[in-house]
Amino acid sequence: MVKNIVVIGSGVMGRGIAYVSAVGGFQTVLVDIDEKQLEKAEVEINEMFEKGVARQKLTNDQMESAKSGLTYSNQLVKYVQEADLVIEAVPEKMEIKKTIFEVIDQHAPEHCLFATNTSTMSPTEIGSYTKRPSQIIAMHFFNPVHKMPLVEIIRGLETSDETAEVIQSVSMKMGKETVVVNEFPGFVTSRISALVGNEAFYMLQEGVATAEDIDKAIKLGLNYPMGPFELGDLVGLDTRYNNLKYLHEKLGEKYRPAPLLEQYVKAGRLGRKTGRGVYDYTRRDEK
Repeated sequence: MVKNIVVIGSGVMGRGIAYVSAVGGFQTVLVDIDEKQLEKAEVEINEMFEKGVARQKLTNDQMESAKSGLTYSNQLVKYVQEADLVIEAVPEKMEIKKTIFEVIDQHAPEHCLFATNTSTMSPTEIGSYTKRPSQIIAMHFFNPVHKMPLVEIIRGLETSDETAEVIQSVSMKMGKETVVVNEFPGFVTSRISALVGNEAFYMLQEGVATAEDIDKAIKLGLNYPMGPFELGDLVGLDTRYNNLKYLHEKLGEKYRPAPLLEQYVKAGRLGRKTGRGVYDYTRRDEK
């Protein structure tokens, strides 16, 4: 039974996962080596709690209970030793993930399950960095985590049925719907989303329409909740670019990143987190 969850990485995804974990009733530790990032995460998670109460998604008692079950720390080994489930939510770079999984494999108890929050990368390969490949799985959360209802669960080659069942149960306690898919580059959602987002950049590059009108067409014409540029700016254009490079390597030419997307990333226009991506958020804030 999963009671104690450690979330590694206090960026946008990690803090969202920690929030839904705590609200789901799990004793949760959010770990990051960057103290300033942890402090920022705590501020934003507290804002999520307050908004949850204001919108009547949570009662005051539920908020206080979740807050009391949530710890912020830079001491990975200490808390991994007590974990039933570790969810990694660091940047999509395999060398970083490899280092983390090798460390936690040394210190976590034998029963502990490991999940990677990835939108493209292989849980089979990640499992090979540990001595427990049957206990490794991917949990693909969506941004913003506390609002998006789905967790895409991806089984690696050696992931056991028991591991998959436990992760489904954990996801449901976090208030999520689940789909379970077998590993293949990009899984289900990322393959489609990457294609749509990349094609939008090609259209912008070709002068087919403005970014605003492309987003509007996709939202109103295809009933998407967000346009591809709005979503890209939210997720991070660097993340979108890295995912496309990975899918291009694994699945071929149709995933080659649009040159304009590459230009934006090289210019540091990464989206909301830098204040400017496809859209300029500094000017929007001024309004």
